[in-house]
Order: sequence, then C-alpha cells, then structure tokens
Amino acid sequence: MSKEHEKGMSLIVKTITRLTVGLILLYGIYIVFHGHVSPGGGFAGGVIIALSFIHLMLAYGREVAFRKLSKATASVFENLGAILFLIIALLGFAGGYFFLNFISKGEPFRLFSAGIIPLCNIAISLKVGAGLFAIFVALVLLRLDGESKK
Repeated sequence: MSKEHEKGMSLIVKTITRLTVGLILLYGIYIVFHGHVSPGGGFAGGVIIALSFIHLMLAYGREVAFRKLSKATASVFENLGAILFLIIALLGFAGGYFFLNFISKGEPFRLFSAGIIPLCNIAISLKVGAGLFAIFVALVLLRLDGESKK
C-alpha cells in the first residue's frame, strides 16, 4: 500500500469525502452568492467553504489538503478578502460616505438586486474561509508538534 493510502481515515470515509466535498464547496459558494436574497451571506458561506477543505484534511491527511489549498494560498485569499472589503468601502467613501452603494440596486428579490452587498459577501467569505482554514491548520500543526515532543 502506498504512503498516501496509509494516512487519513478509512476507505469508507475517504470515498464519502471524495463524493461530498465538491458538493459542500458548491453549497458554500451558493450561500455566498445568494446571501442578500436568502439567509446566509459571506460569513456563513466562508465557514462552509473552509469546512470543505477541513473535511479533506480530516479524511485524507494534511498533505492532501495542502495540495488543494496551501498555507500560502490561504494567506493570499485572506489578505485579498480584507483588501477587497476595504476597497469597496473606500470606493463608497469617494462618493460621499463610507460604504456608499455605488452600484444600481436592480429589481427586488433578484440575484443582482443588492448593489454592493454581494461584493461585500464575496470579500467576507474569502476572509472568513481562508482565516478559518488557517486557524484549523495552526491547531493541527500545534498538535502534531506537541505529539512529536512526547
């Protein structure tokens, strides 16, 4: 058996993870993009997106999860989310006050009906998703370092 198959959980858990992780990621993206029309938004969607990568890490081990989303890439996404959120706020500030809605509101209850709110949701989801993944990675690495010292 290869090294990759030895790490992680059982074959059943790995198979279920392989079948569901894409659906979890897609559901998180759906929550982000429809957060202004239905319950959800950037924070909830970001948590769900992070959980899809955490699910991979738990089932297959950290090496497989790092191949999908490395620590450096997570840091870039987290910083990008913060910068994007600040840019949206400052673009509104240029129009008169902080977070001024500079995009037309469209028709109520339609996907493109909330001005800057979907953009803010995307920025928040990047920040929250990457941040939560980074926190989990730090906890995993801290635990592994603690176990190796024993």
